[in-house]
Amino acid sequence: MAHPKRKVSKSRRDKRRTHYKASAPTLSACPNCGEMKLSHRACPNCGYYAGKSMFVPD
Repeated sequence: MAHPKRKVSKSRRDKRRTHYKASAPTLSACPNCGEMKLSHRACPNCGYYAGKSMFVPD
């Protein structure tokens, strides 16, 4: 197995991790009600996706 020859300093370790950051989710407007929602998901406000209601009637 690989074994480190020297200790990696906190500064060097943190420099390597600078690119690992969370990005904000992409939001789009719901064409039915205009509320902002996540792309490719049913609208949490009105429940529509691709022009159809996703609520199942009981």
